[in-house]
Amino acid sequence: MPMKRCNNGHFFDSKKHTFCPHCGVSSLNVGKTQPFGGDKTPTSPKAGATKKRGSASDETSPAKRQKASASEEEVVTRRHGGIHEKGKKSEKEGVTMVKVRESTGIDPVVGWLVSVEGPDKGRDYRIRTERNFIGRKDNNDIVIKGDESISREKHAIISFNPRKRSFRLAPGDSRGLIYHNDEEVLTPLELQAYDVLEIGKTKLMFIPFCGEKFSWDSQKSSKSMEEEN
Repeated sequence: MPMKRCNNGHFFDSKKHTFCPHCGVSSLNVGKTQPFGGDKTPTSPKAGATKKRGSASDETSPAKRQKASASEEEVVTRRHGGIHEKGKKSEKEGVTMVKVRESTGIDPVVGWLVSVEGPDKGRDYRIRTERNFIGRKDNNDIVIKGDESISREKHAIISFNPRKRSFRLAPGDSRGLIYHNDEEVLTPLELQAYDVLEIGKTKLMFIPFCGEKFSWDSQKSSKSMEEEN
């Protein structure tokens, strides 16, 4: 997906937008940005309603739009692959992994895949919270470069649900198949410790880190440790 960066540092899809949808174009009298092929024509402002660029009363200025957007969602940059994710904050999750990422800049590991058979036998791959895409290209979350039979992008998906502390495996968007304990995966299924995944010529063993005994939610982790002691 061709991503383009505007002068204000925003990333957007240049195939869908002619200019940054976060900033708009202040020098043109258009109501809002339109994607390519849109069937709506921008509405011209009423006579006498045009405001000077940069004026204090300009409610649609890029700075105010950016501030409003930041108040509704936070942007998390994954350390691996430079993938940007957007997600609304939730007060119900307590001290979540989102806050860990905010305070430390680290996307915490929640488990691993270990190659037990294939070109990269012995190599381990970190699993992080929420969805992890598996493929050969660097823009995937889990990159397996040594196996040419694996699709370049989104061959499979491993997800971690921080609320339920559960892992799931799902097929990706490519034509390539994935197997779970020698059974073809057609719909999402829950993973258990030491399950074996087969992708292309590679077999991967699943090792969870977060679960019943540990979570990056510090409140729950402390409680679990106290109960064990």
